[in-house]
Amino acid sequence: MRHPPRSVLLAVAGTVALVAGALLPVVTAQGAVPACTVEYSVTGQWDAGFQGAVKITNNAAALSSWNLTFDFADGQKVTQGWSAKWSQSGTTVTAANESWNGSLGTGASVSAGFIASTSKTHAAPTTFKLNGTTCNADSDPTPTPTTPPTTDPPDTGDEPPALHVFGNKLVDAGGNTRRLLGVNRSGGEFMCVQGRGIWDGPVGDASVKAIADWNVDTVRIPLNEECWLGLSNIDSAYGGTNYVNAVKELVTRVEAHGMTPIVELHWNYGQYTGNSAGCSDVHASCQKPMPDMQYTPSFWTSVANTFKNDQAVVFDLFNEPYPDRATSTTTQAWQCWRDGGTCPGIGYEVAGMQDLVDSVRATGARNVILADGLAYSNDLSQWLTYKPTDPTGNLAAAYHVYNFNTCANESCWNSTLAPVAAQVPLVAGEIGENTCSHGFVDQVMKWFDDRGLSYLGWTWNTWDCSTGPSLISGYDGTPTAYGAGLRDHLRALDG
Repeated sequence: MRHPPRSVLLAVAGTVALVAGALLPVVTAQGAVPACTVEYSVTGQWDAGFQGAVKITNNAAALSSWNLTFDFADGQKVTQGWSAKWSQSGTTVTAANESWNGSLGTGASVSAGFIASTSKTHAAPTTFKLNGTTCNADSDPTPTPTTPPTTDPPDTGDEPPALHVFGNKLVDAGGNTRRLLGVNRSGGEFMCVQGRGIWDGPVGDASVKAIADWNVDTVRIPLNEECWLGLSNIDSAYGGTNYVNAVKELVTRVEAHGMTPIVELHWNYGQYTGNSAGCSDVHASCQKPMPDMQYTPSFWTSVANTFKNDQAVVFDLFNEPYPDRATSTTTQAWQCWRDGGTCPGIGYEVAGMQDLVDSVRATGARNVILADGLAYSNDLSQWLTYKPTDPTGNLAAAYHVYNFNTCANESCWNSTLAPVAAQVPLVAGEIGENTCSHGFVDQVMKWFDDRGLSYLGWTWNTWDCSTGPSLISGYDGTPTAYGAGLRDHLRALDG
């Protein structure tokens, strides 16, 4: 997806990039264990506000519901939140459990996040109360920053299948046909490079379970190559090892709920200022027309080495190629797409799809690979002609479609998609519409259902559905009107 303008993504953040915040850990005197502990963190801040989070640990008797309160001293105002019902009266902020995370056993923890506005530098709250009991007794009033612990997701006992290509189908080890039906979880492609964190909103077990509850069996995870490789322009708190570990943890959570993860390169290095340029920045801060030879092969070598022993993970080589906007002929565009090198109209050396397939296979990885077509992945008209060579035979075609695309009707699908789908698996990695409704995606899903093909909705993020588009208004899975169409359709597939 060509993302909504930066002003939309940062609607509550202003236009100044966030900077890293600090976590306030719990430090008790002489080893005393308080009845409850609260870790409060500022995960990013900007001129007019900040993003924060709380981690609550119950050290007393088990609770069937919880209610956390604390006070802001500098006029801060909570404007939105997730994983809790947030409210504010005067200076007092209240976070009450959702229906799905009210149980808090002895020693158990729960996390929730929020965004707040502020007109000046703000102090962290000093007192937290859980169901009326003061937490963090004897805590140090000026603790030093630390890193929050991570927890392993629960094993649901429903593992996603190892996949491979058989003819024009994706099949599991038993030869059963598998469709990839689900959603995109955007954030990993832009938060890090903007200095705001790694994910846009929560990615803990409860939020991943909420995705699975829509009868989703696949989650596509857009990534940023500079963040994965930890290049010098990336805040080390969000890039390199920290970023890789965060992606691995999300993949593990997705798989723990029986869903197939698709890891995908969304934003990459390389300066492009030509037709339809998303930005003039050389860094990976927007969608570029093609991958770059300088870093993208290294990115895929690293990603493939990370996941090559898990064939449940699918690799999506590059989000939405558009060399056709830079070159003067369609033939030049498709040659650039497959072979890379010096492409007309693109100022950096391009890595073609063949280069990236070769990078993945050189690691020994046999994971299924998706290769997206031209015109922001909306054109597969010559995909079969320029199909990269894959020695494992595990290559599939990827397609994106929105109501505002050129190829967005049955006539075009019948003439350009059906021939591709007859020879290789076809996955619509992104479907959506900017109408805050689902009339268009209903047509898309029917066409793909009738042919046993795969599709994923864009996107599981709480953006404005008319500019995102966004499937949800809350990370508990509350759908927008557009999202309700996808959710209800997926749930009906089992019925």
